[in-house]
Amino acid sequence: MPPTDASTDADTPTPVATGEITARAENTDGQDTLDLRLPDELLALIAEQDGPASAVGTASEHRITDTPTGPVEPDLLDNVGEWGPVTTPSGVFQLVPARIERDVALICRWMNDPAVAAFWELAGPEAVTVDHLRPQLEGDGRSVPCLGVLDGTPMSYWEIYRADLDPLARHYPARPHDTGVHLLIGGVANRGHGLGTTLLKAVADLVLDHRPPCARVIAEPDLRNTPSVSAFLSAGFRFSAEVDLPDKRAALMVRDRALRTVL
Repeated sequence: MPPTDASTDADTPTPVATGEITARAENTDGQDTLDLRLPDELLALIAEQDGPASAVGTASEHRITDTPTGPVEPDLLDNVGEWGPVTTPSGVFQLVPARIERDVALICRWMNDPAVAAFWELAGPEAVTVDHLRPQLEGDGRSVPCLGVLDGTPMSYWEIYRADLDPLARHYPARPHDTGVHLLIGGVANRGHGLGTTLLKAVADLVLDHRPPCARVIAEPDLRNTPSVSAFLSAGFRFSAEVDLPDKRAALMVRDRALRTVL
């Protein structure tokens, strides 16, 4: 079963939930909040995974060079690869959609870090990483795996996904266009210094800036992962509920557009 948690500042990366569901989520007042059956035209869409940047080499030598791209068709996540860079207190950060042939060795190395493997459960040869990436890259675009690139160097792995179209929606009152994030920090040197909090805030802002229909950014770190939960809280997320997922008890973290300037 794929992982379903997210990692931030601590040495505690997180699992991911992906897959298809057809259930209807309900609001706390009993009203339907989402019909999870996608229209046929949306099911036919394939997410564009080639972003406006090119990344090669190892994490230490990997640089990003912007390249022009033509118009892209809208997808289920409003073209993550087109969101562009954002300036943070730690440097210029950008989400670059992953490509197997370019990025599998780097992501595989991160997945084999014992601290990461404990939560993501994706340790092993590159074939394991490929098997995790390919369904997302060849799916309908409801989940986009990305490299997090800071000042031109890839240092984290992200999955931006439609939480309302994910199995997670079976376990909480999902709303249309809820957008989820999973994160792992790749290098030990980048963990434990507040960088995860900085990047979580930046990515949540990117989601809200580029996805107007999205009213909430969702995350579900393992409830036992206190540093991870703390990082989400520091990044402007609020603790919403405890939820029982198939392989963990999670803290449902929510960043509301309406409370964006408050939390």
